[in-house]
Amino acid sequence: MNTLTPLKRTGLIAALVFLWGISWSIYKLALDYTPPLLFAGLRTLGGGVLLMLILLPRRRLIRWHANWKAYVISAILNVVLFYGLQTLGLLYMPSGLFSVLVYLQPVLVGLFAWMWLGESMSPLKIIGLILGFAGVISVSAGGFSGHVAVIGVVLALVTALSWALGTVYIKKANQKVDALWMVAFQCTLGGLVLTASGSATESWAAITWNAPYLIGLIFGIIFGIALSWIIYFTLVGAGDASKVASYTFLVPLLSVFIGTLVLHEPFTWFLLLGLVLIGISIYLVNRKPRMLNMRS
Repeated sequence: MNTLTPLKRTGLIAALVFLWGISWSIYKLALDYTPPLLFAGLRTLGGGVLLMLILLPRRRLIRWHANWKAYVISAILNVVLFYGLQTLGLLYMPSGLFSVLVYLQPVLVGLFAWMWLGESMSPLKIIGLILGFAGVISVSAGGFSGHVAVIGVVLALVTALSWALGTVYIKKANQKVDALWMVAFQCTLGGLVLTASGSATESWAAITWNAPYLIGLIFGIIFGIALSWIIYFTLVGAGDASKVASYTFLVPLLSVFIGTLVLHEPFTWFLLLGLVLIGISIYLVNRKPRMLNMRS
């Protein structure tokens, strides 16, 4: 298993939370000028193609005949289902509530990692994951207004499930498959499916090729897709999947903070409570248990 120094691990986590946290605002601006499924497909496909071009000198590590199933499964779980269901689900319920249900993912990762990867599941970790989810609920409390359809709830929960399964699957397959090529194929194959689906159900003529759209697309290709997924899989492959997942509780918190600072949205007591709960959650999930000295 790859190892990371504490400093490098902290830096990668900070970079990942920052990239995913600011992406919501950037994508929100871009979506005013493009159909959602085509936008998800193009930025994912673009990120995958960019990675493949960069990784060409390492093409001997692809080992397609041995690893193609892993590439396809990862693409389905982490791209097709995650981005596709996310795009559809937002049509049926408020974004605040949808994000809360999607960020059930770290709790599911903790459960699946305990079941299938043999990771520890202490009472403190369970409490920490529950507190983190409660913190996300508190942070997103302002976005609960609006019509909620049952299909929207189902889509949000399946989105969280696919992301959690994808994370645990990547951790399990990490020993056999090159992580960088896994990201490249995941994005390329998944992006092809999403782009084809968008082409069949949406209109290319509806895209307005202006600055906000191009900034969102380019940001998504380089940072939101390619770089962020590399960081995420590097962290998952080098450590405890449930601990890494716990830090994603910070993403909706940062997203709301950006809305407060940039869009002048109000700073509420719910936001402060969410900050406290998420902070306690990350501490409990990542806290190392004290080892009793058993030597006589």
